[in-house]
Amino acid sequence: MIRTPRLVIAAPSSGSGKTTVATGLMAAFAARGLAVSPHKVGPDYIDPGYHALATGRPGRNLDAYLCGPERIAPLLGHAAAGADLAVVEGVMGLYDGAAGQGELASTAHVAKLLRAPVVLVVDGSSQSRSVAALVHGFASWDPQVRVAGVVLNKVGSDRHEELLREALEGSGVPVLGVLRRTRAVRAPSRHLGLVPVAERRAEAVESVAALAEQVRTGCDLDALLAVARQAPPLPEEAWDPAAALEAPPVARAPRVAVAGGEAFTFSYAEHSELLRAAGAEVVPFDPLRDRALPHGTAGLVVGGGFPEVYAPELAENRPLREQIAAFRGPIAAECAGLLYLARELDGKPMCGVLDAHGRMAERLTLGYREAVAVADSALAEAGTRVRGHEFHRTELLPGAGQVPAWGLVRPERRTEGFVQGNVHASYLHVHWAAAPRMATRFAARCAARWEAASPAGSAL
Repeated sequence: MIRTPRLVIAAPSSGSGKTTVATGLMAAFAARGLAVSPHKVGPDYIDPGYHALATGRPGRNLDAYLCGPERIAPLLGHAAAGADLAVVEGVMGLYDGAAGQGELASTAHVAKLLRAPVVLVVDGSSQSRSVAALVHGFASWDPQVRVAGVVLNKVGSDRHEELLREALEGSGVPVLGVLRRTRAVRAPSRHLGLVPVAERRAEAVESVAALAEQVRTGCDLDALLAVARQAPPLPEEAWDPAAALEAPPVARAPRVAVAGGEAFTFSYAEHSELLRAAGAEVVPFDPLRDRALPHGTAGLVVGGGFPEVYAPELAENRPLREQIAAFRGPIAAECAGLLYLARELDGKPMCGVLDAHGRMAERLTLGYREAVAVADSALAEAGTRVRGHEFHRTELLPGAGQVPAWGLVRPERRTEGFVQGNVHASYLHVHWAAAPRMATRFAARCAARWEAASPAGSAL
């Protein structure tokens, strides 16, 4: 049973202030001494970084498309072990899900899977009495979604607040908070959304502290906690990475180096947990600063991020690029990692593992994908079906190697990525909680490399 009190923070549309309220609530409750488990609906990597800063716990994603509806409650249970409260930030509008697939992966869908009350964040800046019709519509649209309260955001004055409260008096949905318009805590954005915490940590700490204070003074924290405690127990068991693998760990722990730092901030915490459960030793490294891979590295994971922003600095670290070019162990790279393995990015030299060239593109590539593994690789057997997500404003020429990583089957048909020796590189982000065999397979390949190349455990 999963008994953690929980709240879902939703909104009628993007831009209403979900991140402001959710992050502020996390930080305000944490400042009260509560252990807060932070979550984000959907595949987004950036908001969870702010959530982690607010709570001191890893920000976790709850994506019913990538992970399957059946894993949403177990994943929350895993992340919220020992927590007093779970706060879940929604995505887009409350009822917006995967395109063309109904409610799948929407905030409403996740709220129902968690049997969690919803707090609706409403932008009140350009309305007064109409707010009642808006809230009534969202609260009554799906009887299985319980809208337990409203936080009014971007309110202009005491009189404006009075008008909004009067309008909502007969709605049956209580006002649990009112936040005034302010520019003091806005986080900078660029082509993929907010700038990640890792790139502006000092400023981000100040922003989160300001959000906590804004929410503390503007919201009824006691009432919100009482609402969260009304969430009933969930019958599911918490997800466990070792049980998910359904295979024993490798006998000897191979060292897997995982890229981090400002240029590679996109990762799901469950990936490292699965690798550890599979028997690997996970060691972080920073391609911007580290001149060499960690001693004894047997495998390499390079996830997503912003190499296009840091291309000059990545290019300057020639010793590391050359070592990666000569590395013969398994490499799993996605999105930013794919670009880093290319010959160049926007004219700057990268690792040269792949005979391809990356550059900024005019349009954003964004959306869920269904894919099939084209060939056996360090991550998957040929024919393995996965669900993934693309999120980038770059392009790689060519977009697929002689042996592609994936054949995309929905919403469009094309091949994508590279399988080249021990390298699996692709734009596609995949959540390994839905494909734990990837961790098992990768750890086994790394262990085999370790045994073959360095039986005494020396540097590979």
